[in-house]
This record gives sequence, structure tokens and C-alpha cells, in this order.
Amino acid sequence: MINIVVPVDFGDKTEQLIEGAVKFAKQLNGKIFLIHVAPSDIGFAIGDMGFQYFPEVEENEIRNELVQLNKIEQQIISQDIDCEHLLKQGIAKDIILEYAGSKNADYIVMGSHGRSGIYDVFVGSLTKGITKDSSIPVLVLPIHD
Repeated sequence: MINIVVPVDFGDKTEQLIEGAVKFAKQLNGKIFLIHVAPSDIGFAIGDMGFQYFPEVEENEIRNELVQLNKIEQQIISQDIDCEHLLKQGIAKDIILEYAGSKNADYIVMGSHGRSGIYDVFVGSLTKGITKDSSIPVLVLPIHD
């Protein structure tokens, strides 16, 4: 079986990314490993009193993201594709590459925006970083309106 890591950010193009990843997984008899990396600073705010940390904000955000991740996983499974997921906080590029290695991934599937001709904007800084540093092939799907 082919192992495919698919990082998701729950943006407005996530559905298109998932559709492409599912199609790819079906062609290769693959299993999808979803990953969402939440920033480490979710519960921090800057106000009149400087930096403040609100753990309840972080807990609620993580809980909501986990619900979204579970929904995507169930959507993939309903299409007869094996799937599992991970939600972790930290630096996205490092965590995604570490996760892909731990799952013996054959591919990482990511999306590109196609907003302009500038490489960083077109591909996205995370996609660019993954593509640059990964020893695993990265399939970049065009995600357009």
C-alpha cells in the first residue's frame, strides 16, 4: 500500500485538496494520513497589558480543529480510502516532514494557490519549504477558483 501524507489547514481550498488527494490515493491504492499543525501561540494575545495567555481559547480552537479533522477523515473513509489523522502544535514544516517520515510516506500531497506569478505566493511558503527540504516526493496540486 502507498502511504500519502496530506497536510490540511482548513482553508477555503481544503475541499479541493482532499478531492485531489482521494483521486490520487484511489489510483495508487493508497492510504491517506491527514495532518493539521496548529500554531503554538493560539492562546496568546497582545493587549494593553502586553502578552497574555488564554488557555481556554487554545483548548477551544484545538477542539474545533479536531472536529474538522475528524469530519475530513470520515469523508475520505466513506470513499473507500483508508485514512488516519494527527493534530499537533508546532512548526508546520518540521512536524509534517517528521510525520511523513514516521509513516514511511511515499508521497506528500499539498496544494498551490495560483494567485500570481511570484513563486512564494503561487506555491505557498509552506509548500515551498516542504518541497525544498523533503526527501519524499511532493505532489503539488493546483487549487484554483
